[in-house]
Parts: sequence; C-alpha cells; structure tokens
Amino acid sequence: MSEAAALPRVSPQPAVATEGRPVRWVLTALAIGFLALFLVLPLITVFAQAFAKGWDAYRAAFDEPDARSAIRLTLTVAAIAVPFNLVFGVAASWAIAKFEFVGKNLLVTLIDLPFSVSPVVSGLIYVLLFGAQGLLGPWLLANDIQIIFALPGIVLATIFVTFPFVARQLIPLMQEQGNAEEEAALTLGASGWHVFRTVTLPNIRWALLYSVLLCNARAMGEFGAVAVVSGHIRGLTNTIPLHVEILYNEYNFVASFAVASVLASLALVTLVIKSGLEWRYSDELAAGARRH
Repeated sequence: MSEAAALPRVSPQPAVATEGRPVRWVLTALAIGFLALFLVLPLITVFAQAFAKGWDAYRAAFDEPDARSAIRLTLTVAAIAVPFNLVFGVAASWAIAKFEFVGKNLLVTLIDLPFSVSPVVSGLIYVLLFGAQGLLGPWLLANDIQIIFALPGIVLATIFVTFPFVARQLIPLMQEQGNAEEEAALTLGASGWHVFRTVTLPNIRWALLYSVLLCNARAMGEFGAVAVVSGHIRGLTNTIPLHVEILYNEYNFVASFAVASVLASLALVTLVIKSGLEWRYSDELAAGARRH
C-alpha cells in the first residue's frame, strides 16, 4: 500500500468568510441606524406628540365617544376575525401537511392570495359583491341585510387580509414534523380527534401562539380594506386606524397621536412577545428535528 493510500482522507472544510473589524463596525452601525430611523424614532415621535400637551390632554382623547367606539369596534372585529382564522389556519395546515387530495395546490395558492392582492382592492371586491349596486346588493336590501358600511363587511375584509398568517406559519412546521407520531398513535387505537389533541396540537403550540399574535396585530391595525368597506361613519364604523386618520386630517394632532399610541403600544407588546416566542419556538424546532 502506498504512503498516500495509507493516509486518512480528510474532508475539505468549508471556507469561513471573515470580515475585518472596520467592515463589521460599518455594517453594525448601518443596521442600528436603520432600526433607529425606521423603528425607534417613529415610536418616540408618536408618544412625544401624544403627551405634548400633558396627561390631561392625552386622557381627554379617550373620553370622546368616537374614540371609545373606535376602540370597541376594533376589539370586536379582532375578537371575531382571529378565532375564525385560527380554526381555518389549523384545519388548512393540517390537511395540506398531513394528507394528499385533489385541489391541494389550489388551496395553497388561495391561502397566499391576500399577500399578492392590495387590501384596497380586496375591500373594493366586497363592495362590488355586497354593496347596494353590487352583485348581491338588491337581494340583501330586499331582506334587510347590511354588510357593507357595517360590522359584517369590516369583519369580512379583516378576515381576508389576515387569514394567511396562521396557515403559513403552521404548514412548514407540520410538514417538517411528518406523520410518524400521528401514525403511531392511530396504530395504538387512538381516534383522529384524540391524536390531534394529544399529539399534533402540542407539537405546534408555540407556532400557533406566534401566528395568532401576528394575526391579531394585523387585524387591529388593518387600514386599506377596512377603509373601503366601512364608509367612515364616525362612532359606528370607524376602527382605530380610521379614527386616527380623521383626527389627523382635522389637525387634532394630540388626539390623533394619543389614539395612535394604542396601536404603537400594541406593536411594542407584540414585538416583545414575538421575540420571546421566537426564542422558545427555535428550541422547540431543534428538539423536533432531533426527534425526527
């Protein structure tokens, strides 16, 4: 045996790209500057303007009946839209990840549709369907059913723009986990619902909570689709974003920024919980990968 053949074969190590310290400092400074300019500074501006005339002026912005109505309507819409998207997202992701069926690719395409359609266009579609001059408008008027410029239309528009959030978060995870644990449980005699409740659901709980959080934040902050179907009726169909727009257009800056601080606070809370869930969720994914 030759000396070359006797030597152990060493697999080549991938080259590791290292940058000099000046380059790292410049890239870090650019990243921090970008975050400060587009994230931190706007948040500071919102709260600074909200409290520009003191606490009494800030509190007075929420004593207005229109502001309270906007907050109440926003919470109501989110309370309806988020559970609906939760049920649909879990069902769709379970079907797509665990089964093969005719129309599966079409279902995936439809789930992604709100990402490619402008919210304003989606709101306009609902107006063309359910408006007084729309396709179903005469029948709705004849039966005294109001969808556009009322709560049902706002809920429908919000559901449309937010329903991909749950499904799109769960589908890759469920596909990565595979069917081994569910098949083992079925082999042992467990029912389908028992398998879902005791096997599937615990495996996706952190991703599910993460997706619901994002869905709720988008539902409460949606503007474009809701603006089209709401009619901007003060005290009746204005959500928080629409109420902020009206106050700002009326040059009532303190009140507009005060109400906007509610959404800004929601964004901050969402960011904190999102970071915590991402940390916890990454550990769950790593454990799942080791199991499978």
